[in-house]
Amino acid sequence: MPYTMLFFDLDDTLYPRDCGLWPAIYERISLYMHERVGLPWELIPPLRKRLFQQYGTTMRGLVVEYGIDEQDYLAFVHDLPLQNFIQPDPAIRAMLKRYSQPKAIFTNADRNHARRVLRMLDLEDSFDFIIDILDMSPYCKPMPEAFGIALHKTGNPDPVNCVLIDDMPANLATARWLGFYTIRVGDVTPGSQYHTAILKLSDLPSILDNLLDGKSSSVHLALQQE
Repeated sequence: MPYTMLFFDLDDTLYPRDCGLWPAIYERISLYMHERVGLPWELIPPLRKRLFQQYGTTMRGLVVEYGIDEQDYLAFVHDLPLQNFIQPDPAIRAMLKRYSQPKAIFTNADRNHARRVLRMLDLEDSFDFIIDILDMSPYCKPMPEAFGIALHKTGNPDPVNCVLIDDMPANLATARWLGFYTIRVGDVTPGSQYHTAILKLSDLPSILDNLLDGKSSSVHLALQQE
């Protein structure tokens, strides 16, 4: 099967999850809820969990239930010195350049954060599209509608000709249901939500080279869940 479009998540996918950036963003979200929304600290953890489960992202839940301003939220939670967390990896840049298929960033963050991350990783010219949380409004990953918007904005490729590389099983589960080939990053535990998994992005060629050639490696077969 020809795979003609590659979709990549941003945070905890393009850079190692142990770099500390996402925990720092997580803390900024809680700080926003305390300072901007005025919520007591003790109420924030259970509320965040419910909003995430009910709406897909904490931001979407805060918009619906508290009427927050999306732009203010996104600017606040991403106001971090990225250079303290992530650095360019020339091997990742070279690896992405090997694949001629169009590549899209597909993220529940905003475009400004995505561009800052790509700039810090020296990957600005490695992607052809950025589909961000505002593009998907009022939806977000893992909602099927968000995937429909992403497909539309990248020229309407057939989902069965697309690959999603993401760290979140819920996002991968929707993509797989829609027909995408799905690769989880960061945890190689087999799961029914995705086809296969790699520990880090630099391992992607071990799957993608065979996939784009129409072949299957033994590692791929061992991890694939049908």
